[in-house]
Amino acid sequence: MAVDAVNQAAMVKAVQARPIDSSLPDKVQGDGETAHEPGYHPDMNAQERRAGIPLWLLSIVAVAFILLALWAGQRQLMYFPFGDTPALDALGLEHVEAVTFDTADGLRLGGWFFPAIDEAPKATVLVFNGNAGNRSYRVPLATGLRDEGFQVLLFDYRGFGGNPGTPTERGLALDARAARDYLVRRSDVDGSRLIYFGESLGTAVATELAAEHHPAALILRSPFTSMADVGQYHYWWLPVRLLIRDRYPTLDRIGQVRSPLLVIVGERDSIVPAEFSHRLYDAAATPKTILSMPDADHNDYDLLAGEEMIEGIVKFLRR
Repeated sequence: MAVDAVNQAAMVKAVQARPIDSSLPDKVQGDGETAHEPGYHPDMNAQERRAGIPLWLLSIVAVAFILLALWAGQRQLMYFPFGDTPALDALGLEHVEAVTFDTADGLRLGGWFFPAIDEAPKATVLVFNGNAGNRSYRVPLATGLRDEGFQVLLFDYRGFGGNPGTPTERGLALDARAARDYLVRRSDVDGSRLIYFGESLGTAVATELAAEHHPAALILRSPFTSMADVGQYHYWWLPVRLLIRDRYPTLDRIGQVRSPLLVIVGERDSIVPAEFSHRLYDAAATPKTILSMPDADHNDYDLLAGEEMIEGIVKFLRR
């Protein structure tokens, strides 16, 4: 027993006397503590391990969330409907008829019919609005055309002008068909002399309808190749072409139109770049005419009911 105690004491002294390798930070030194390099913090490695993967994961989740939000809310970025329209007498309009008609999916839409005054109408113009406002904003166009002897129907899409429903590409196509069907049922409208006039977004709606039911003439003011192209132009840093739901592929449809075509272009258009309108015009079949307005921007009065535009329309329709 005494010999064992002596041997154990000798072994302890030998272990305590052994030099410690301080170059290995994780070795246990003789006093039981771990040796570390200068500036080392005990939580440093754990923080680095925790921070690496979550940052990548957080970036992926954030991008996915943004794209999902854009996909879900994109129609709020495309359609800007204004609510109820004012009363006709509040606008000082005379000889205008408030009308309603039903769509194939059961919605009742409101509109205003501007009949010819004091003479037989030259033709009837069906107006397809852009993506904002309501029919009251197109009254100058309707009165300008009626002054030239044309009847006009202004109407609002679903969700616009107090109408029920929510605007979508398919929905607006149904609204366009319902408006045309309403007009051809009227006894004072000659269906063979029906003219479609589309502005901006309405050019896509009018073109789709013209490919199905050929009008006497098709007039497109500020048309575009597709909504995907317009969206990608304005939001160039986003994958718009992959995300967009209401595509309005007008360039794909214009070749199916066989009616005489007038394209009106504002060369300084900041919403629909003029190059898109020119591309669409180039792809269309003849007969076709282009009216270029060098100083006009998208929302200028010149492109709503300006004298030059009205005169250009009348000249085109007299051919």
